[in-house]
Amino acid sequence: MYRRHFLAALAACAAPVAKAAQSPWPLLQRGGYVILMRHAATVPGIGDPPGFRLAACATQRNLSQVGRADAVRIGAALRKNAVPVGPVLSSRWCRCLDTARLAFGRVEASPMIDSMFQDDEAARARKLAQLRSYLARYKDAANLVLVTHDVNIRALVGQYVEQGEFVIAGRRPDGGLVIEATVSPAQLES
Repeated sequence: MYRRHFLAALAACAAPVAKAAQSPWPLLQRGGYVILMRHAATVPGIGDPPGFRLAACATQRNLSQVGRADAVRIGAALRKNAVPVGPVLSSRWCRCLDTARLAFGRVEASPMIDSMFQDDEAARARKLAQLRSYLARYKDAANLVLVTHDVNIRALVGQYVEQGEFVIAGRRPDGGLVIEATVSPAQLES
Protein backbone atom coordinates (compact mmCIF):
# COMPACT_ATOMS: atom_id res chain seq x y z
CA MET A 1 0.00 0.00 0.00
CA TYR A 2 2.81 2.44 0.86
CA ARG A 3 4.53 1.63 -2.41
CA ARG A 4 1.37 2.49 -4.37
CA HIS A 5 1.08 5.87 -2.59
CA PHE A 6 4.78 6.54 -3.14
CA LEU A 7 4.52 5.74 -6.87
CA ALA A 8 1.41 7.91 -7.23
CA ALA A 9 3.18 10.82 -5.53
CA LEU A 10 6.26 10.30 -7.69
CA ALA A 11 4.14 10.30 -10.87
CA ALA A 12 2.40 13.50 -9.80
CA CYS A 13 5.76 15.19 -9.29
CA ALA A 14 7.17 13.94 -12.59
CA ALA A 15 4.34 15.23 -14.80
CA PRO A 16 5.18 18.96 -14.50
CA VAL A 17 8.87 18.25 -15.06
CA ALA A 18 8.18 16.52 -18.38
CA LYS A 19 5.97 19.41 -19.45
CA ALA A 20 8.61 21.99 -18.54
CA ALA A 21 11.25 20.25 -20.67
CA GLN A 22 9.40 21.08 -23.89
CA SER A 23 10.36 24.21 -25.81
CA PRO A 24 8.04 27.08 -24.86
CA TRP A 25 8.42 28.89 -28.18
CA PRO A 26 5.78 27.12 -30.32
CA LEU A 27 3.14 27.76 -27.66
CA LEU A 28 4.07 31.38 -27.14
CA GLN A 29 4.40 32.13 -30.85
CA ARG A 30 0.74 31.16 -31.33
CA GLY A 31 -0.32 33.88 -28.90
CA GLY A 32 -3.41 34.04 -26.73
CA TYR A 33 -1.71 32.69 -23.60
CA VAL A 34 -1.12 34.26 -20.21
CA ILE A 35 2.54 34.56 -19.25
CA LEU A 36 2.34 34.51 -15.48
CA MET A 37 5.80 35.66 -14.39
CA ARG A 38 7.32 35.88 -10.94
CA HIS A 39 9.59 38.90 -10.58
CA ALA A 40 13.27 38.25 -11.27
CA ALA A 41 15.84 37.51 -8.55
CA THR A 42 16.00 39.92 -5.64
CA VAL A 43 18.43 40.71 -2.88
CA PRO A 44 18.07 37.99 -0.21
CA GLY A 45 15.07 38.07 2.07
CA ILE A 46 11.39 37.28 2.39
CA GLY A 47 8.71 39.91 2.02
CA ASP A 48 9.65 43.53 2.56
CA PRO A 49 11.23 45.41 5.46
CA PRO A 50 8.87 46.81 8.12
CA GLY A 51 7.42 50.15 7.07
CA PHE A 52 7.99 49.69 3.32
CA ARG A 53 6.03 51.94 0.97
CA LEU A 54 4.94 51.13 -2.58
CA ALA A 55 5.89 54.59 -3.81
CA ALA A 56 9.43 54.35 -2.37
CA CYS A 57 11.57 51.63 -3.96
CA ALA A 58 14.37 52.22 -1.44
CA THR A 59 12.06 50.88 1.30
CA GLN A 60 11.43 47.57 -0.51
CA ARG A 61 13.31 44.38 -1.34
CA ASN A 62 14.49 45.03 -4.90
CA LEU A 63 16.06 43.21 -7.83
CA SER A 64 19.63 42.03 -7.52
CA GLN A 65 22.12 42.52 -10.36
CA VAL A 66 21.47 38.89 -11.34
CA GLY A 67 17.74 39.58 -11.37
CA ARG A 68 18.16 42.67 -13.54
CA ALA A 69 20.27 40.68 -16.01
CA ASP A 70 17.74 37.82 -16.04
CA ALA A 71 14.87 40.24 -16.77
CA VAL A 72 16.77 41.68 -19.73
CA ARG A 73 17.56 38.13 -20.95
CA ILE A 74 13.90 37.08 -20.67
CA GLY A 75 12.77 39.99 -22.82
CA ALA A 76 15.52 39.38 -25.38
CA ALA A 77 14.60 35.69 -25.66
CA LEU A 78 10.93 36.51 -26.21
CA ARG A 79 11.80 39.05 -28.93
CA LYS A 80 14.33 36.72 -30.58
CA ASN A 81 11.66 34.02 -30.79
CA ALA A 82 9.00 36.39 -32.21
CA VAL A 83 6.61 35.99 -29.27
CA PRO A 84 3.66 38.36 -29.66
CA VAL A 85 3.27 40.32 -26.43
CA GLY A 86 0.12 42.26 -25.65
CA PRO A 87 -0.49 44.14 -22.42
CA VAL A 88 2.17 43.85 -19.72
CA LEU A 89 0.54 44.22 -16.31
CA SER A 90 2.56 44.30 -13.10
CA SER A 91 2.16 44.36 -9.37
CA ARG A 92 2.98 47.83 -8.04
CA TRP A 93 5.98 46.46 -6.08
CA CYS A 94 9.22 47.88 -7.52
CA ARG A 95 10.78 44.43 -8.11
CA CYS A 96 7.85 43.52 -10.38
CA LEU A 97 7.71 46.87 -12.17
CA ASP A 98 11.46 46.76 -12.76
CA THR A 99 11.28 43.18 -14.06
CA ALA A 100 8.56 44.20 -16.53
CA ARG A 101 10.36 47.37 -17.67
CA LEU A 102 13.66 45.57 -18.18
CA ALA A 103 12.08 42.63 -20.02
CA PHE A 104 9.41 44.36 -22.08
CA GLY A 105 10.25 48.07 -22.06
CA ARG A 106 6.73 48.92 -20.96
CA VAL A 107 4.39 48.16 -18.08
CA GLU A 108 1.03 49.07 -16.61
CA ALA A 109 0.80 48.89 -12.82
CA SER A 110 -2.20 46.80 -11.74
CA PRO A 111 -3.32 46.55 -8.10
CA MET A 112 -5.25 43.33 -8.83
CA ILE A 113 -1.91 41.48 -9.04
CA ASP A 114 -0.25 43.20 -6.07
CA SER A 115 1.26 40.84 -3.55
CA MET A 116 -1.23 38.90 -1.45
CA PHE A 117 1.47 38.03 1.11
CA GLN A 118 -0.14 40.03 3.92
CA ASP A 119 -3.74 40.09 2.64
CA ASP A 120 -6.56 38.50 4.60
CA GLU A 121 -8.84 35.97 2.90
CA ALA A 122 -11.38 38.60 1.84
CA ALA A 123 -8.74 40.78 0.17
CA ARG A 124 -7.25 37.73 -1.59
CA ALA A 125 -10.67 36.68 -2.83
CA ARG A 126 -11.37 40.19 -4.19
CA LYS A 127 -8.07 40.29 -6.11
CA LEU A 128 -8.60 36.81 -7.55
CA ALA A 129 -12.18 37.60 -8.59
CA GLN A 130 -11.08 40.85 -10.25
CA LEU A 131 -8.25 39.11 -12.10
CA ARG A 132 -10.43 36.20 -13.25
CA SER A 133 -13.01 38.67 -14.55
CA TYR A 134 -10.28 40.50 -16.47
CA LEU A 135 -8.95 37.21 -17.89
CA ALA A 136 -12.45 36.12 -18.97
CA ARG A 137 -12.84 39.39 -20.93
CA TYR A 138 -9.34 39.41 -22.45
CA LYS A 139 -9.64 38.89 -26.23
CA ASP A 140 -6.29 40.08 -27.64
CA ALA A 141 -4.54 37.53 -29.88
CA ALA A 142 -1.17 38.41 -28.34
CA ASN A 143 0.06 36.91 -25.07
CA LEU A 144 -0.93 38.74 -21.89
CA VAL A 145 1.94 39.20 -19.42
CA LEU A 146 1.32 39.39 -15.67
CA VAL A 147 4.42 40.11 -13.55
CA THR A 148 3.63 39.31 -9.94
CA HIS A 149 4.64 37.37 -6.82
CA ASP A 150 4.93 33.70 -5.87
CA VAL A 151 1.96 33.82 -3.49
CA ASN A 152 -0.27 35.19 -6.27
CA ILE A 153 0.86 32.57 -8.78
CA ARG A 154 0.22 29.78 -6.27
CA ALA A 155 -3.28 31.20 -5.62
CA LEU A 156 -4.03 31.30 -9.36
CA VAL A 157 -2.58 28.02 -10.60
CA GLY A 158 -1.42 26.12 -7.53
CA GLN A 159 2.23 26.01 -8.60
CA TYR A 160 5.36 27.40 -6.97
CA VAL A 161 7.78 29.15 -9.31
CA GLU A 162 11.28 30.43 -8.63
CA GLN A 163 12.22 34.06 -9.07
CA GLY A 164 12.40 34.84 -12.79
CA GLU A 165 10.41 31.76 -13.81
CA PHE A 166 7.13 32.00 -15.63
CA VAL A 167 4.11 29.85 -16.26
CA ILE A 168 2.51 29.70 -19.69
CA ALA A 169 -1.20 29.29 -19.06
CA GLY A 170 -4.23 28.83 -21.22
CA ARG A 171 -7.43 30.58 -20.23
CA ARG A 172 -10.74 28.94 -19.43
CA PRO A 173 -13.99 30.82 -20.23
CA ASP A 174 -14.52 31.52 -16.52
CA GLY A 175 -11.16 33.30 -16.28
CA GLY A 176 -9.41 30.36 -14.67
CA LEU A 177 -5.99 29.31 -15.91
CA VAL A 178 -4.59 25.95 -17.06
CA ILE A 179 -0.81 25.45 -16.97
CA GLU A 180 0.75 24.51 -20.31
CA ALA A 181 4.42 24.85 -19.32
CA THR A 182 6.77 26.35 -16.76
CA VAL A 183 9.89 28.11 -18.02
CA SER A 184 13.01 29.00 -16.06
CA PRO A 185 15.56 31.62 -17.12
CA ALA A 186 18.01 28.75 -17.79
CA GLN A 187 15.64 27.34 -20.45
CA LEU A 188 15.58 30.54 -22.49
CA GLU A 189 18.56 29.55 -24.61
CA SER A 190 16.72 26.52 -26.02
